[in-house]
Amino acid sequence: MRVLHIPEGGLPVITLSRALRLKGITSSVCHFYENRYNFESDVCLHLQNIPKHLREKEIKKYLDKAIHEYDIFHFHFGGTFFSDKRDLERLKRAGKKMVVHHHGSDVRMLSVAKERNPYVRVKPEWTEGKIKKSLSKLSAYVDHAIVQDEELKTYVKDYYNHTHVIPHIVDHNELQPNYPPFKSTPLVLHAPTKRDLKGTEFVLSAVEKLKKEGISFDFRLIEGMDHQETMNLLSKADIVIDQLRIGASGYLSTEAMALGKPVICYIREDLVDAYPKDFPIVNAHPNTIKSVLKKLIQNPAQWKELGVKGRAYIKHHHIAAEVIDDYIDIYKQL
Repeated sequence: MRVLHIPEGGLPVITLSRALRLKGITSSVCHFYENRYNFESDVCLHLQNIPKHLREKEIKKYLDKAIHEYDIFHFHFGGTFFSDKRDLERLKRAGKKMVVHHHGSDVRMLSVAKERNPYVRVKPEWTEGKIKKSLSKLSAYVDHAIVQDEELKTYVKDYYNHTHVIPHIVDHNELQPNYPPFKSTPLVLHAPTKRDLKGTEFVLSAVEKLKKEGISFDFRLIEGMDHQETMNLLSKADIVIDQLRIGASGYLSTEAMALGKPVICYIREDLVDAYPKDFPIVNAHPNTIKSVLKKLIQNPAQWKELGVKGRAYIKHHHIAAEVIDDYIDIYKQL
């Protein structure tokens, strides 16, 4: 079994590929471009260094090579080798097995999300027309899709013959817990990748109002750093605020819980019961973040308790030993 992950591979994809290799499976991650977070891929085409009119030729050359080297093509973030997805027909004719893995903005349709979430925002470049066109093309050639939670399943379940919900994998050995100590001035941290999508304006407003009320805490907004720098700062935090708009927990929540931090994140009311019973997220949305953050700051005894629960949750639901066989089972079904 030889698996290629393409065309974008953030840390969740890289961690998945490493876990597959530990199970004896040949697995590689290919990036088309260098990434600003310094994630290391197994293959990088460095297209940013090639004139635009020659980039497709370079991709085709790698596709020719990959067809001979891999049995399974695991596509991520709604992409394939080419933007028009014409490679799917060739891969199908070549007898290659394919699976699509959707991660968020590549499928989150605003009209569907707003039916149950008044706070949601989407990336403007991922219009509903673009998403529907992408899903239609992908599902014409691919029977199986993977998503990380029930929120994302909502958008894709009517397109694919089989939709699988599998939590993303985190390497808990690389993220050792640093539980918050009891102290009078906690460090509150927020690390958005996209401010509007994460509801950063509501976090900043809550912080300003609580400061004016005389609530004692330090606040740090993390932006523009590579992953290692972000993790180093995250490890020092006492309270972590993830997103307040999407309505489901993201990878930052997972990393923060692995580090033993209490995490504030918005989980849609209709999705709360879809998470395991031991899910320790402190729920808040734009209208409640101020009161929720204030209460947590003023209850330092909860910090370590939530941190310990978060670390245990990750070890029960997000480490490779718990979920990697689910991925392998899907590969066997292709």
